[in-house]
Amino acid sequence: MGSRDETGSLTGVTHFIEHLLFKGSERYSAERIAQVFDTLGGELNAATSKEYVLVYGRFVDDQLPKAMDVLVDMLLTPTFTDLDNEREVILEEIAMYEDSPQDLIHDLLTETIFGAHPLGHAVLGTRETIGGMSEAEVRAYHQRHFRFSDMVVAAAGNVDHDELRELILAGHPRSDSNGLVPVHTPAEITPRRAFMVKETEQVHVCLGGRGLPRNHEKRFVLTVLDSLLGGSLSSRLFQEVREKRGLVYSIYSFASQYREAGMAGVYFGCRPDRLATVIETVQVELARIVTEAVPTDEVERAKEHVKGRLLLGLESTNSRMSRLGKGVLTGAELLDLDEITRRVESVTAEEILELAADLFEPSALSVAGIGTDETGFRAAFENWVPGNPIDSVG
Repeated sequence: MGSRDETGSLTGVTHFIEHLLFKGSERYSAERIAQVFDTLGGELNAATSKEYVLVYGRFVDDQLPKAMDVLVDMLLTPTFTDLDNEREVILEEIAMYEDSPQDLIHDLLTETIFGAHPLGHAVLGTRETIGGMSEAEVRAYHQRHFRFSDMVVAAAGNVDHDELRELILAGHPRSDSNGLVPVHTPAEITPRRAFMVKETEQVHVCLGGRGLPRNHEKRFVLTVLDSLLGGSLSSRLFQEVREKRGLVYSIYSFASQYREAGMAGVYFGCRPDRLATVIETVQVELARIVTEAVPTDEVERAKEHVKGRLLLGLESTNSRMSRLGKGVLTGAELLDLDEITRRVESVTAEEILELAADLFEPSALSVAGIGTDETGFRAAFENWVPGNPIDSVG
């Protein structure tokens, strides 16, 4: 369960609970939890996404029994100590996030693309929802959704599968799932535009639209496309907009994949007086990527970048653990390295062109901006493809 499974006044409750897991459990106080992992010479952390919440630790192998005991107790029996204090911490986190327009712009784009659909909700929630949640509501949500029978345990490193399995099941016998299968309705995506007025030195812009679901057959084509468009130092956007023209410090493309939907887009930040020139350059590159076949050498370079990034990532036990856990939890196809490499290498220029035309056609993209000059933002997009009027938000 993640933030997309929350409704109404409980938006942000999963992330709230993630914080509260560290405030103490039935058998371990908050201080004791910290002391145990410090003594183990390890680290302890957590994360919440739109589709799951993750608690993870890293420690020396012979400390597995103790570490697992603490982790499971944190997840299953939190005491919700200092709930109101932690509420204030999250409100500060929301304020900090809103002071980071290069991050906030992605939430604005997501909301612009998905609208009222649950995928459009911010993981952190809002000031109103976090401020209004009662302890009873938080406890009830945890009781419904944080059950041992619905959890996935993944591990990587010097660990024995059977030993880990017995270790977990010894204290928590198998039980039936709670039967709460999320029902996800498809998102209806219509190109929209939005602008948030905020005191910033730069204007931050995201262009994006429909992407691919997590298990889509063309997902490896998208990975290569993302690399050559804006996902590497030699990518078209980075080279044309930053290296050759010096118009931005940061520009990149990105892709997010969910169970039944996805999102793909481009981000950049620049000084307001350069906005029109940056948009014009980005528009030219998008037009190229959707109408012209990518040269063979560029395709091969992007493939090598994708494979290299994958190999380097797998050197980390944390990455291996996350990949396994997320795959099982979300029902993603688990492939070995050889099969992944084969699928990346099989991507063709024709497939890239076809997918680019499907996902990055400018008329299909939503636009989100954050900055001080809404009038300048509107003027900069006058020559963009026709679209809906720009909505002012915030």
